[in-house]
Amino acid sequence: MAVTNSLVKKEQSFSAFLMSDAVKNKVCQMVAGKDGNKFITSLISLVSHNPALQTCDKWSVVSAALLGESLKLSCSPQLGQFYLVPFNDKNRDLKVAQFILGYKGYIQLAIRSGYYKKINVLAIKEGELISYDPLEETIKVDLIMSESQREKANTTGYYAMFEYTNGFRKAIYWTKEKMLIHADRYSQAFSKDGLTFDGKGGKTYKKVSYEDYVNGNYDKKDEWLYSSFWYKDFDEMAQKTMIRQLISKWGIMSVDFQKAYENDMAYINEMGQAENIDMSMQNESKEEITQIPEQKEEEVINITPSGDEDVLNNFED
Repeated sequence: MAVTNSLVKKEQSFSAFLMSDAVKNKVCQMVAGKDGNKFITSLISLVSHNPALQTCDKWSVVSAALLGESLKLSCSPQLGQFYLVPFNDKNRDLKVAQFILGYKGYIQLAIRSGYYKKINVLAIKEGELISYDPLEETIKVDLIMSESQREKANTTGYYAMFEYTNGFRKAIYWTKEKMLIHADRYSQAFSKDGLTFDGKGGKTYKKVSYEDYVNGNYDKKDEWLYSSFWYKDFDEMAQKTMIRQLISKWGIMSVDFQKAYENDMAYINEMGQAENIDMSMQNESKEEITQIPEQKEEEVINITPSGDEDVLNNFED
C-alpha cells in the first residue's frame, strides 16, 4: 500500500514577502534609491518586534507603511508620528493593519506646510491653570518647572493653539471632563463610567469606569478589556484630538495634511486606496498584543487570558 506524505506548507515570513519581486517593485515605485532599502529594513524590524502585526494581511502592513513613507513620516513608535495597528476586519474575515496618525505626525505635517508660524498642544496639569478666556482665547498658566514632578501630576485639561505666518491665531482649551465625554461618545472601546456587556456564549463582562481603571480598581485578568489607546495613553489620544479639532475646523490643510487626515484610522488596500473599516463590526480579540505610543520597539505588552471572546475596539477620536 502506498503511503502518502502530507506536507504542510509553511506560511511565508514577512521578510520573505517584502523581498518578493511584486513587493519590491511596488516599494521601488514609491520609494527611490537607498531610501527603499532603508524602508524595507525599518519595516522588517518593526514587524519582527510586534507579533500582532505578523498575523495581519501582509499587503495591508506594507500599504499602510508606504502611506506613512509618502508623507515622510516615521513609523518608529518612539517618534509617535504614526502607528500600524492590527484590527480584525469582519467583512473580510482577516486581520489588517490600520494606519493611525499620531498627534506628532499632525504637527510635523502642519509645520511643513509653511502656513504655520507656531503650533502647540499641551496637557495642563493640576494647579497650573490660572484662567482661560474662551472669547479672547487667551490662557494664563503657571507651569510646573520640574519635568519629573509635572509628569507625575494629574492632568486637568488640554490646550492647543496655532498662529499663521500672517498673524492669524486660534486656540482652544478643553477640560479633561470634556475630553472624557468626547472619548466615551466616539470610541467604542472606551467607557467613561463603565459598562456591562455580553460576550460569546452569553458570558457577561464588566468594564469598570476610567477612574477605577486609573486607580487599579479592576480585575487584572480582564486587562484585555482596556487595550485601547484611550486607556493606555489617554493624554496621547487627547492631544491628537485637540490638534484634529483645531486644524480641521480653523486651520489651513496642505495636500499632504489632507491626505493624512482622510486616511487616518483607515485600512489601506494594495492599490493605496483608503477603506474605512466598519467599526460597528470591529472586534479586537483577547489574544491581541497591543502596540502603545512611545513604547520601545522591543517592548510588547502580551495579553493572553483564557477564552476566545471578542471586544469592540476603536481608536477613533
